[in-house]
Amino acid sequence: MVTIRVREDGPLVISDTGVEIVGTDGKRLVVEKSPIALCRCGYSQSKPFCDGAHRQNGLRPDIPSSV
Repeated sequence: MVTIRVREDGPLVISDTGVEIVGTDGKRLVVEKSPIALCRCGYSQSKPFCDGAHRQNGLRPDIPSSV
């Protein structure tokens, strides 16, 4: 099972290996490291991965409600 953790004021963190990410252009990227941090703020220079840019931009992403 893949676990995705929502970090308050930060990225989505995926704790699994062999995750496949599909971009808007349909390109597929298999990531073999763990954990993976995915950008939620849009400021990262290494999208779709988080590079910590949310800290410098003062962004406070919404926290989704419980499922």
